[in-house]
Amino acid sequence: MSNTPDSAVRTYIDAHRAAFLDDLAEWLRIPSVSADPARAGDVRRSAEWLAAKLEETGFPTAEVWETDGAPAVFAEWPSGDENAPTVLVYGHHDVQPAAREDGWHTDPFEPTTVDGRLYARGAADDKGQVLFHTLGVRAHLAATGRTAPAVNLKLLIEGEEESGSPSFPALIKARADRLACDAVIVSDTGMWSEDTPTVCTGMRGLTDCQIDLRGPDQDIHSGSFGGAVPNPALEAARLAAALHDENRRVAIPGFYDGIVELTDAERELFAELPFDEERWLRTAHSHGALGEDGYSTLERIWARPTAEVNGLGGGYQGPGGKTIVPSSAQLKLSFRLVAGQDADRIQQDVRDWVAARLPEGIRHEVTFWGATRPCLTPLDHPYLRSVVRAMGRAFGQKIRFTREGGSGPAADLQDVLGVPVLFLGISVPSDGWHAPNEKVELDLLMKGVETAAYLWGDLAGNAPAR
Repeated sequence: MSNTPDSAVRTYIDAHRAAFLDDLAEWLRIPSVSADPARAGDVRRSAEWLAAKLEETGFPTAEVWETDGAPAVFAEWPSGDENAPTVLVYGHHDVQPAAREDGWHTDPFEPTTVDGRLYARGAADDKGQVLFHTLGVRAHLAATGRTAPAVNLKLLIEGEEESGSPSFPALIKARADRLACDAVIVSDTGMWSEDTPTVCTGMRGLTDCQIDLRGPDQDIHSGSFGGAVPNPALEAARLAAALHDENRRVAIPGFYDGIVELTDAERELFAELPFDEERWLRTAHSHGALGEDGYSTLERIWARPTAEVNGLGGGYQGPGGKTIVPSSAQLKLSFRLVAGQDADRIQQDVRDWVAARLPEGIRHEVTFWGATRPCLTPLDHPYLRSVVRAMGRAFGQKIRFTREGGSGPAADLQDVLGVPVLFLGISVPSDGWHAPNEKVELDLLMKGVETAAYLWGDLAGNAPAR
């Protein structure tokens, strides 16, 4: 375990807190909305601001990397220690759109502090969680007397995450030699709550598609032809109905082949969390919980693969009736994937399943829009244990475990670089990512700084043998 003095770390953070928050406010004033072409200049200005700040922090290398879309930022600070592990921190500097008329109480790009909370677009997602690494590494150096971090520290901060990271896979493949590392730390995530600090251990993957069905060459009279020709709208409904079995398991053959099952220990750890299902249902605007038999709600959304009907349509949708057999119908599906599932194989399984279920006379096309792979870090991985120890020191209490039900670009880093992905985030659900009045809890943000200050020494001292 690292021997970094906790008091020295905290003293340094306290002394530099105000300057750090001034820096964060300056960055938050840049409206780096990647989805808005009119803001392209602001996204670039955000990248240039961060590169300059990282250089000011002490990183010998801080570069703006061009992509086919918005620029990313890369920084590197070698340890100087021969056997030091190399760690890459991932985050993003672009933000979601925001305007006062959306329901903000203040200007979303004029940071405002009220009762220990900093309100601004990007405060939690993700500028605050990126920037805490700058103060964290300085606190690490000040407390240990080092002139360089205990690990070879790299940062990759992309500029298109809020637009689906379209350029990111190509970027990391092209720059894989510069990004080579032993582990990735993702600081674009959160904790269970203010009172229950947690570490995320995995994210699900995603692939989604559209199924187009075509029957007659045009809409035809249901009295003259109905019941004697195939109906594409009916077949779309039959596909949707056949997607799950009576136990609400996905009924596509091969769908569950090779998945990494939840262990008893993981299920027990999930059960330790103070989960209030009724409250969760209110946040989901739902009137009941439902899913695969044999699993809790948290297990379903974090650790089980799913298939969802996102849209179903075809035929006449106007007022009153129209007695036709429609010429076409459409079904949109999405699949959340877990460790052990391969998106390419799942896509082929879906194509085969659709083809096998459709009758003669129905022409079809299945179009997939892409895929994000799942990622999962075993609970006993040495690097994960370092994150948990560092976070435990900062928060002064037991750290519990979660997963993320959604998907993100972390798996691209895992796949291309071939290293474990770990999550270090301090945001909480009330921070309101993507919503009006996004904020970050300032005391929790400082806990993120403190965790980062402890983490580099712990990782260096407990890295797996090479």
